[in-house]
Formats: sequence, structure tokens, C-alpha cells
Amino acid sequence: MTTATQTTRAAAPARPGRRRRRFGRDSTENAVFGILRWLVIAVLVIATAFPFYYMGFLSVQGIGDVLKSPGALWLPFSRLNLGAYLTVLQPVEAKGEGFLGFMANSAVLAVGTVVLTLLITIPGAYAVSRLRFFGRRQISALFLAVYLFPSILLAVPLFVFFTRIGLNGSLVAVLIVYVSQTVAVSIYMLRNYFDTIPISLEEAAALDGCSRLGTLFRVSLPLAMPSVLANALFVFMFAWNEFLFALLFLIDDRSRWTVSLGLDELTGNSIEIPTTVLMAAAVITTIPIIVLFFVSERLLTEGLTAGAEKG
Repeated sequence: MTTATQTTRAAAPARPGRRRRRFGRDSTENAVFGILRWLVIAVLVIATAFPFYYMGFLSVQGIGDVLKSPGALWLPFSRLNLGAYLTVLQPVEAKGEGFLGFMANSAVLAVGTVVLTLLITIPGAYAVSRLRFFGRRQISALFLAVYLFPSILLAVPLFVFFTRIGLNGSLVAVLIVYVSQTVAVSIYMLRNYFDTIPISLEEAAALDGCSRLGTLFRVSLPLAMPSVLANALFVFMFAWNEFLFALLFLIDDRSRWTVSLGLDELTGNSIEIPTTVLMAAAVITTIPIIVLFFVSERLLTEGLTAGAEKG
């Protein structure tokens, strides 16, 4: 009787009042967390986007408007002034800052660094991931350890070396230094991604007659394209924003300056340079990174989808 009674009680439906309370509590929690989620997103968006908005807003004002109302967040369209951008982009001969040339130098260094780094990194990371040789694990850790050394430790030896071989003051020397700074960490990052690709896919390609290089470029590399794009973006941002080695090798020739050196000059002359010009230079320097990020985000998503289909 006791067992039958317990079974009957267990099979009995829950009370309507208790069910209503449970449903009411769940709906309340979902509503609260839904509001908090959008609130947190809004706060993060404002905290991230507001500095860029204010920087751009200051760059399209006249210096008189900035001094008159520095805390203003809106300006009529008729009072917008693009003179700061003309000052930044015009060459020095036209009483400008010459940032167009600085951006060209930075673009050459950044694109060259990305291309050379990927040419070295892709086969190097694949070899460390797939080939079996003595000290394989130690070499993988060594790549990361090399990146952990501060750049300032290498600055003086590299400066002396390139001065003795006659490359001091050239973009080639800076390009070589940038590649040496990014190869180690890129190999470490890309090697981890190659490790996630199933070896069975490469074995199937080998059975179909693919060589080792054919397997790399036809099977593994397309699947690893998201990581390759991420590495390319990382390398480009490093080369575009790098300051120490650019200052060390290029400071004597203004025609070879990068955008980081140009911004440093404007910041150092902040008393003579209007704030609007400084903000315009910052906007011009930031736009290529933003555009590249959004373009690479789309390509990264497509690469992830393609890799899922091929897997």
C-alpha cells in the first residue's frame, strides 16, 4: 500500500499554483536578463565608439569652434570644416604635414611584412605541425619564447648591424626587422591551427597522388585560411603601428617616415599644431585599420564556412 501510494503521488500532476509561480519566475528572469544584456551591449558600444566619434568630430571643426565650445558633441553641417585634413595630407612644400607620403611608406612596410611573413610562416608552421623530428616540441616553445623578449633588447644590436652593412635609414632594413619580429609568433599561432586539421584528410589526398606540397596548398591551407587571415591582420596592425624601430632607422630622413613617426611629431609640437590637425591625422591613421578589420572579418567568416563544408 505504501509503494502504491507513493507511486500515485509521484504520478500526480503538479499544482497549478506552483506551476504558475515557476513560469512567472522564469519569465521575469528572462525579461531582466534580456534588458541587462542590451544595457551591457549599449554601454560597451558607447565606451568603444565614443572616443572615435569625438576624435572625428574634433577633426571636422575649426579651431575657433573647438576653443569656443570644447565639450560640444554636435555641429551644424554648414559649419563643418575639412581644412585640417587638407593640412595633414598636403606635402610640406605646400605647408602641410605630408601624411600622404607617410601612409604610403607605412602601407609598403605593412603589406611587405604580411607577404614575407606568410611566405615563411605557412610552410614553417605546417612543418612543425606535421613533420616528426628531434626537438619538435622544444622548437615550438622556442618560437613563443623568442617573441616574449622585449623589442628594446634587440634595438641596439640591430641598429649597429644594419649600420655596418649600410642599410640604416632604408625601408628594407625596417622590413627585415618587422618580419623577424612577427615570424615566430605567427608560426606558433598557425601551427596550433594546423594541429586541428584531421590528418585523415591529408592521407586521403596522398592516396590520390598528392605530394606533400600539393597536400599543403590544396587541402590544409584552404582549411587553415581563417587562421592565415587572422595572422595577416595581426602582422599588418603590428607593422602599421610600430614605432620603436621606425624611429631608430628612419628618423634622419623625413621622406621615409611612417605614420607613427608623423603622429609623434604632431604630438611633440602640440603647442604649435592645432588640435583639429592632430585629430585629423589620428583619424587618417586609424581608417585603414578599421577598413581592413571589417573586410577581413567578412573573409574570415567565409573561410570558416568553407572550411566547415570541406571538413
